[in-house]
Amino acid sequence: MSGYQPGVQASRTAPHGRPQLTLDIERVLDVSARQAIRAEFRYDPELPLVVCVEFLVEGGPRVLWRIGRDLLQQGLYSMSGLGDVQIWPVNLEERATARLQLVSRDMAALFELPVPPLAEWLEHTYELVPAGHELAGVDWDVTTADLLHGPTAQSD
Repeated sequence: MSGYQPGVQASRTAPHGRPQLTLDIERVLDVSARQAIRAEFRYDPELPLVVCVEFLVEGGPRVLWRIGRDLLQQGLYSMSGLGDVQIWPVNLEERATARLQLVSRDMAALFELPVPPLAEWLEHTYELVPAGHELAGVDWDVTTADLLHGPTAQSD
């Protein structure tokens, strides 16, 4: 990722029809040190409450986080999240960015994300599954039975 240029590196929809966005972002290491990271955002309308974000470090491991779609959307404009995932906007004169903080037992990481391409991509996900309709297709009787008794095999 030499020659790092923040921004969009791929289309907003993957070949299989599920929205995907690849961004070059920065990991904030301290006040003056940053590391270029590639982040792949994926959305599956079958799992409408979640955005999967895979962080790709050149020469390092891939790390996958599942983040609430609404939390991500809200965090582009105001403080959002508690605990392990927090996101908030940063007002910089030269570009609109948001900070994403991820915390696990062993580590914490702070990333800076460009807001415009992420906001546009998220808007596309809300066109596919509008806010408030994420659970419209859930069969609550089957879901409740699965929770109480474990999944049952369906007969043909």
